[in-house]
Amino acid sequence: MIVEMIGCRYSGIIFGRMEFPLASKAMISLHLDQSMDRSEIEKISKALADQTRLRIFEAISATKRMTCGEIVSMRGVTPATVSHHLKILSEAGLIACRREGQFVHSQAVPETITAYARALAKIARGKKGARRRNRATS
Repeated sequence: MIVEMIGCRYSGIIFGRMEFPLASKAMISLHLDQSMDRSEIEKISKALADQTRLRIFEAISATKRMTCGEIVSMRGVTPATVSHHLKILSEAGLIACRREGQFVHSQAVPETITAYARALAKIARGKKGARRRNRATS
């Protein structure tokens, strides 16, 4: 399954049978049947490395969907800061944002985390194999 998220402020993508307009200007391709490329791994790692973004992602993942206002009231950060963090999470493919009237609802994209975990596991297996070879030659 290949999911392509092509973002232009509130332009739509088809995800399964549901349309999710994105609130970012990024273009990210997530290849679930193939390996993630290094730039996608780095983008997700950087997005989750920030403590505030990780908390926001955890909150969104724990619910079906959240509005920006719900995140602001829960986390005690300004709307501009939340918007910035949501943009980075969206660009990394971790969340999808959908406009409903005056509200933008964010929801987690679990397939991204699944592909990310697979990519990290593949990297870890490669490093373990390299260590064994180094020990054998020593």
